[in-house]
Amino acid sequence: MVGSEVLPSPKQHGVTKPLSLAGPSNADLLRTKNLNKFLVDAGLYESNEETDKREEVLVRIKQIVVDWVKQLTRIRGYTDQMVEDANAVIYTFGSYRLGVHGPGADIDTLCVGPSYVNRDADFFFVLHDILSGMEEVTELQPIPDAHVPVMKFKFDGISIDLLYASVSLLVVPDNLDISDVSVLYDVDEPTVRSLNGCRVADQILKHVPNVEHFRTTLRCLKYWAKQRGVYSNVTGFLGGVNWALLVARICQFYPNAIPSMLVSRFFRVYTQWRWPNPVMLCAKEEEELGFAVWDPRRNPKDRTHHMPIITPAYPCMNSSYNVSTSTLRVMTEQFQFGNRICEAIELNKAQWPALFEPYMFFESYRNYLQVDIVAANTDDLRSWKGWVESRLRQLTLMIERDTSGKLQCHPYPHEYSDPSKQCSHSAFFMGLQRKQGEVIQEGQQFDIRGTVDEFRHSVSMYAFWVPGMEIYVSHVRRRQIPSYVFPNGDRRAPLSSQHLSEEVSRKRKYNGTRVEQNERRKRKPVSPQNRDSVSPVIVNHSHGIQESNLENTCGNGQVFEAVEPKIEVDMVLNSRTQAAVLEQKSVTRLGVTSTA
Repeated sequence: MVGSEVLPSPKQHGVTKPLSLAGPSNADLLRTKNLNKFLVDAGLYESNEETDKREEVLVRIKQIVVDWVKQLTRIRGYTDQMVEDANAVIYTFGSYRLGVHGPGADIDTLCVGPSYVNRDADFFFVLHDILSGMEEVTELQPIPDAHVPVMKFKFDGISIDLLYASVSLLVVPDNLDISDVSVLYDVDEPTVRSLNGCRVADQILKHVPNVEHFRTTLRCLKYWAKQRGVYSNVTGFLGGVNWALLVARICQFYPNAIPSMLVSRFFRVYTQWRWPNPVMLCAKEEEELGFAVWDPRRNPKDRTHHMPIITPAYPCMNSSYNVSTSTLRVMTEQFQFGNRICEAIELNKAQWPALFEPYMFFESYRNYLQVDIVAANTDDLRSWKGWVESRLRQLTLMIERDTSGKLQCHPYPHEYSDPSKQCSHSAFFMGLQRKQGEVIQEGQQFDIRGTVDEFRHSVSMYAFWVPGMEIYVSHVRRRQIPSYVFPNGDRRAPLSSQHLSEEVSRKRKYNGTRVEQNERRKRKPVSPQNRDSVSPVIVNHSHGIQESNLENTCGNGQVFEAVEPKIEVDMVLNSRTQAAVLEQKSVTRLGVTSTA
């Protein structure tokens, strides 16, 4: 129904009543039509040919795992009838199961096998050897020690993340319902985490009022998050399941809204949300199977979570435990950005493309940490980079800890590569800034050399390290950012109107900061040498910390550019664009118990 008339909602979704039952206006219908066109033009939907190819690959993988289980059943001396009945089932989860995957996206898959086929030896060795000998399989990478053990590979060009779960059944039927809690009987924690990917995806689809509206909105918000640099679970932002849960909750709050409305309400609600109040789609199930359930009243560790987004399937967990103080700050600023653009769109003062403008990370800070990862060849770099990237979040936490939160970090999830390097190379960057409002002390410095050394020790624990795998960490100023991170190597790309507006806002804020700072200086004279610095360091896997005026090679004698040994940062300068602080309104508890 069109207009402001309230539409009925026969079923309540979520732990609270909806915030609004209003349906779309004619303007909302037009905005949704324009949004859909934008998403199609942006190439977010795959072709029919690719869809068919994905289905063919899944059928092929299903046959491979069934043959693998039958082979193991025969080797272990089971009867011919058991060999004939032996089976494994393939389930999908993540973006593919939710129906929001795009061209080139990987398929998250789960293989469920019988109790006598285990993960450690049978999956990561026997099945790994079978896959490694297949012509269709490339880039095979087992990660057995991950939080959720996984085998990554490409099958006929399609990226696959394959998990394994051994359930307490001798024969796994094709119609096994893994949403039933009985599937969790007598399994270990990694198996529970593996199973819950599928269980959570099914619950999300069950708990939203309109699946198609949810899918369009989620597809839109995922694209937005990638454009704004806040889509990455591994570096402390949010991954696919986190965004899905946040969007699903908005769908519950506004059950009759269509995608353009839901996108706008998403930013409106989460700009005002008072973390760490949790986002929950349903009440927690209290099953007595002995698994840890997220509960800040009982578990002290759960009280330390900054942005709890709780999974709806037992055992419910905080899917966003990786979020830190720094990454929450960045995401809050980006929510505010999204809210401002959506308000402008609703007033016909902006169009949808403005919402998806890429975040100008390398224009936003004066100081950065550059993490260079090198290896002797592409295969070594793939595994080495995966290990280092999974530990980068720890570097952010260490810097927060060692500077008492006064030096804020913004890890950027995009990776870059220097094409001029002869070795296999990848680089990540982290923006650095002094915390807003901190009182400056004369001679104050941020010396993080010890912090980086500790990070090096944690990285050096990599069990599969081979010669040629090295990591270099250095402090660089904005003007020293390498040209290969910019489109076409051009660091002078023009700013868009939105970025120019943000730059003007930043300069005004900066000028106000300088005035305030000068007033403090008048009251108490401060030496002009009063500056804080982040000591530039380079970390070598085998040699520890080196001063950055030393030459750093790339295994084959190729030299990394070194930064000056001492770079100081003016305490007054703060180039980070700060979004205007919005008035905090009452989307605070929304019927959810506070974790405080």
